Amino acid sequence: MDLFRVHTKSSILDTTILGMESLLNNNTTFYLSLFCLIITIFVFNFTTTRRNRANHPPSPPKLPFLGNLHQLGTLPHRTLRHLSHKYGPLMLLHFGHTPTLVVSSAEIAREIVKTHDVVFSDRPQNIAAKIFFYGCKDVGFISYGEEWRQKRKICVRELLSLNRVRSFQFIREEEVSELVTKIRAETEYNNGSPVINLSHMLIGASNNIVSRCVLGHKYDAPHGHSSFGDLARKMMILFVSPSFGDFFPSLWWMDFVTGLIPKLKASFGELDAFFDEVIAQHKTMKHDHQSDRKEKDFVDILLHLQEEAISEFELTQEDIKAILVDMFVGGSDTSSTALEWAMTELVRNASIMKKAQEEVRRVVGNKSKVEETDVKQMKYLNCVVKETLRLHPPGPLIPRKTRSSVKIRGYDIPPKTNVLINVLAIQTDPGVWERAEEFVPERFESSEIDFKGQDFEFIPFGNGRKGCPGMSFGVTLVEYVLANVLYWFDWKLPGSAQDIDMTETYGITANKKEPLQLQPVLVHS
Repeated sequence: MDLFRVHTKSSILDTTILGMESLLNNNTTFYLSLFCLIITIFVFNFTTTRRNRANHPPSPPKLPFLGNLHQLGTLPHRTLRHLSHKYGPLMLLHFGHTPTLVVSSAEIAREIVKTHDVVFSDRPQNIAAKIFFYGCKDVGFISYGEEWRQKRKICVRELLSLNRVRSFQFIREEEVSELVTKIRAETEYNNGSPVINLSHMLIGASNNIVSRCVLGHKYDAPHGHSSFGDLARKMMILFVSPSFGDFFPSLWWMDFVTGLIPKLKASFGELDAFFDEVIAQHKTMKHDHQSDRKEKDFVDILLHLQEEAISEFELTQEDIKAILVDMFVGGSDTSSTALEWAMTELVRNASIMKKAQEEVRRVVGNKSKVEETDVKQMKYLNCVVKETLRLHPPGPLIPRKTRSSVKIRGYDIPPKTNVLINVLAIQTDPGVWERAEEFVPERFESSEIDFKGQDFEFIPFGNGRKGCPGMSFGVTLVEYVLANVLYWFDWKLPGSAQDIDMTETYGITANKKEPLQLQPVLVHS
């Protein structure tokens, strides 16, 4: 036993000596490794300290893990506006593990667009966008670069130009005539005193107009056991569903556990199959020379660009479908939301309603229909639409994302920071707007402010590189529909109702929570 112990100790001593000799023989490797380790620790500590010392914008107190998520509420645009009153027009919040810069003043929005537009030219690509927009191949979510420039050029020059918008005049006229006929039928059926769901009718009319322009047929045309309208509504609901992956990127797998990803993919599968069918029909019609009509819908135009290789990049079928989703979502929901809020405010403000109707009826006279050339003469109606979009911007929060680090008002903004431009806060800033919370269309009568986004206190369509290219399409639709419902009918609250519920609901757009129920009175038979 003693001999074994002596032998063991001897072996350990020999091994130790050999190890030391080996270490000394390789001292260059040892010291190099030690040096690298020290440098790594130093760099880590330096960058961490520097990050902590960075001059970030003011932030509300946050909770561990959740950050400021608990402060968002059900109406984020209004909650964030309230927070900006305390923490200033430039705030940094953390939604889970996602840092988000909130901009609430026209001056800072101007600095972003005029000085740093390229830095702020991306948008956050959330999980729903990646699925519904074919990996963000659309114009709205694609990263800034040459492909985005080419796709936006297609939208601006080929799909949404003034000439193209004018070419869809016959569609607007037909669908608005059908809307007037439906409302008139309700008044006749109910002895002149019906109560109608005007929200539902306005949504149907605007969606049918957009659908015919984009796809070539109506929004609620049957598709299997459902309609495209059903698919679009389902998509819009899912698009704003809370996602673990968006707020906590490392917990992306939880979206499978909650069932969100399977739901998104199931709806996308229906949507994708529908678009494939629409595109196939258009190709068949072209082959059979059935689409040689003068008026082309967006699918016709995109297929022509693809076939002729007119664009400066290869336009794939997925690119076409992603752009079609953009056009539909951007055109239908925003237009119907603006119309709903315009009628809501007019009914609540009798003197403004009277003034708008007097202008519309004076310009149109005793003609059998309202023409779009008439609408161009309705200056006060244009003010009503502007004031509606000021108080009720359909998209009250404009998302952006920084491409690189940048300084704004002396604050350090890191790269890949999500940004929310609070359009509602900017357009109801009492420091800029007199009687900011009141519906006063007259404020625009002597003003040069327009929809184009050059006046940063009024940006309902956004501005800069990522501004909405569908401004002319949307404004033309809203003004024409509104002129018609004001020309043909008087409007009043039903029964003993004294006011309208103004509660909002937040989704892709900020809609009224309760549908607008009104009683129309036929004026022109």
